[in-house]
Amino acid sequence: MAFPDAAAVGPTEGKSSNALKRLIFYIEATRTAGTGTYSNMDANAQEQLRPLPMAKVAAALVDTTEVLAREIALPSAELPEWDDFEWRIARAVATMQGISSLLSVGLRWQGPQSWRRFLDEQRNHVAARHRCIERLLQRIDEGARHREIPIVALKGTALHRLGVYQAGERPMADIDLLVHSSDANATTRLLEECDYKVTFRTWRHDLFESRFTKISNVATFGESADNPIKIELHTSIQERLPVSVTEITQFIFPSPEVAGLNAYASMASLMLHLLLHAAGNIRAHALRCIQLHDIAQLARRFGTSDWNELLTARPNDQGLWWAVAPLVLTARYYPTVVPGFVIEYASAECSWLLRKRSRQYSLADVSWSNVRIYAFPGIEWARTPREALSFMIGRVWPSRETRNELERFDANYPGATGVAWYGISQTARALRWAVGRAPRVQTILPVRAALAQREDDVGCSGESLARSTAALHS
Repeated sequence: MAFPDAAAVGPTEGKSSNALKRLIFYIEATRTAGTGTYSNMDANAQEQLRPLPMAKVAAALVDTTEVLAREIALPSAELPEWDDFEWRIARAVATMQGISSLLSVGLRWQGPQSWRRFLDEQRNHVAARHRCIERLLQRIDEGARHREIPIVALKGTALHRLGVYQAGERPMADIDLLVHSSDANATTRLLEECDYKVTFRTWRHDLFESRFTKISNVATFGESADNPIKIELHTSIQERLPVSVTEITQFIFPSPEVAGLNAYASMASLMLHLLLHAAGNIRAHALRCIQLHDIAQLARRFGTSDWNELLTARPNDQGLWWAVAPLVLTARYYPTVVPGFVIEYASAECSWLLRKRSRQYSLADVSWSNVRIYAFPGIEWARTPREALSFMIGRVWPSRETRNELERFDANYPGATGVAWYGISQTARALRWAVGRAPRVQTILPVRAALAQREDDVGCSGESLARSTAALHS
């Protein structure tokens, strides 16, 4: 299904109710159209689809993203003046940005009843899911101790264990673990004994999924305690920015290591990882607000010695040039948590172009709230013309590994086949980059779900949640 070009749609001021009905009609049409392609719909459905307010959707995504990001960082008592359309978009934004449960407890205003019910339900699901994750982590820890395997529990798990978050505050999509390459096979056998199996391999990690997981064609909206828990097993921590690899593995393992689950070597090494992960997502326009919140919350625990330890790290014998963007973006929303000397020091080896763009970035620009697919996202991260050219070639003629990842997403992400992007050829995608404004699948799907959600459906998944919670004690 090709979306209408946003420039051809025009604004629909004062017509949000009609726009909402048209978009809900579109969702129902694609749901009943079999393959979901434009050509398979009857003439009446096609006529209804032409005035889709994609420009309005994009504008609402930007506005709600920036408002909610500010409310997470610096809560105010001012209720946003949003119409029903924008409140629905706000639900999609809250889920994409990973902040629904934080908003549930942090907002100083209430909003519509359906909004409050949605946030509270999301927090309950996050809490239930966290308990499931803790049980699985306990099994992994016991098994690793028995086999004398040192494992570092990464990112969200580490933040929870430091007390930065309490259960129910921060969602965790999966469990990230780091092991030495020499322990990878033993850890794989350990996870297999926990009823997990390798289902996919990328340059970043091996993906493990439960043997009992069944692929669903039905997408769930937001956090759900029923969503299967995945495990990502790493033997290195690295990012391609955008082509050259930055690796920080040597800074992560503690000394001495112990069998079982380990913490990071220090808070500075945890911060290093959070910054690198955020940098990679900023480059790909895939950042989430929760990542900036992670950095800010950890930064509040830092003293001068922690910052100094962070700044003396030189991955690949280079300074932290790639940390400038996440540090500047964090400082934009959390103005008191990142000392000025930290950004100044990190900027010393950062290119002038990336420094300039980092000052211009907003969360809506470089996150899932940016609905547009760009031909060369983050090309400003290239440090040489040769690297920029290599990145462009890789986008136009992707590697087999990249094509495999796209194919896996299309096959395993519920609802992805309803948006014609992954199912078309690379040539067709390149043409749409050049002449159109192709919408991102990962953005459009939550927007669809939020706009299609009936008001009496919000908060109605309590029965499912109750079943999941009861299963924890069975």
